[in-house]
Amino acid sequence: MLHTPALDDLTRRVRDLEDRDALHALMIRGWRALDRKDWRTWSACWAEDAVLEFGPWQRTQGKEAIRAKVEEAESPYTSIQHHILNMHVDVAGDRATGIGYMWFVAVTAPGRTSAPYSMGGPYDWEFRRNGDGWLLARQRLGVLWTDGDDTLRAFEPE
Repeated sequence: MLHTPALDDLTRRVRDLEDRDALHALMIRGWRALDRKDWRTWSACWAEDAVLEFGPWQRTQGKEAIRAKVEEAESPYTSIQHHILNMHVDVAGDRATGIGYMWFVAVTAPGRTSAPYSMGGPYDWEFRRNGDGWLLARQRLGVLWTDGDDTLRAFEPE
C-alpha cells in the first residue's frame, strides 16, 4: 500500500475520531447502566486498578471497591439520573484524558412532588486502552453545588 503524508494524516485523524467516539460511547453506556442500577455493565467500564476520587468521599481504588461504594450509596434511591455535560476528550495513543460536568438527580420517593436531590460539579477523567478497548482508569469528581435534601445522606463526607 502506498503511504503518503496526506494518507498518513488522514489515517491518524480518522483513528483520533474513532477513539473519541469510543470514549464517548463508553461513558454513555456506563452512565446509562448506572441510572438503571446495572452495576455489572457500569463496573465493566472501569480498569481493574481504577481510582475514584469523589468530593465528599475518600479515595477509592479498584474496580470492585468502586462498584461496592457507588452501589451502596445509590441503590436506596428510587430513581437516579447522571448527566454528563460538556464532555471533551483528548487522545494520546493508548491513553486519553477527559473533562466534563456532572448533573446528578436522585429521587427518594416515587411520585414525590417536591424537588429531588441534585448536585453538580466537574469531572476529570483518565482512560487507557487495553486489548478490548477503552476503560476508565481514574475519575475525579468535585461537588460545586447541591440542591434539595439528601434525606438518605448517601453523599455526606466520610
